[in-house]
Amino acid sequence: MVQPHIVALCGSLRDGSYTRLALKRALAGASEAGGTTELVDLREFDLPTLNPDHDGEGDAAELIRIIDEADAVILGTPVYHGSYSGVLKNALDYCGFDEFGDKTVGLLAVAGGSFPVTALEHLRSVCRALNAWVLPHQAAIPTVSSAFEDGSLADENLGKRVERLGRDAVVYANIEPEPPTFESGENVGADD
Repeated sequence: MVQPHIVALCGSLRDGSYTRLALKRALAGASEAGGTTELVDLREFDLPTLNPDHDGEGDAAELIRIIDEADAVILGTPVYHGSYSGVLKNALDYCGFDEFGDKTVGLLAVAGGSFPVTALEHLRSVCRALNAWVLPHQAAIPTVSSAFEDGSLADENLGKRVERLGRDAVVYANIEPEPPTFESGENVGADD
């Protein structure tokens, strides 16, 4: 069997991003499980706010290619106002059913405060609308500034949970797709 290729999409632009650090730990878990890995750092992409009249601007084609060629994708985000980041939303807007349909997706969120449940729920809904298969296991890191010491997760149990997200992405990368969801038939995306 070919090694599954796992892509982590970082929805944070901060230089010292905890989201990026956590995604690297998830990718370490994916690598240990036998997958190849790639971190997509959105700081390195020119992605203007999506305008469907000018679809494909900047580095959109490169982002779409990377996501399309992945066997599984891990979406990582900081929590902003109870949801996921605008930069991640914009990146997802450039993609669609072709890139995410029947693809395995893992979710990771970090929060400066309390548990980042709503951001994970919002991402799960978006992925379900794109007909992706979202892993039941997700990783959430609350009070993130105290969760890391010297660039590593201080709580080893939390670190193992994040690594498991990467391992599960490998294990379930080629899961048999389910029939389309009601949401995917109702979501026309950028076609409206």
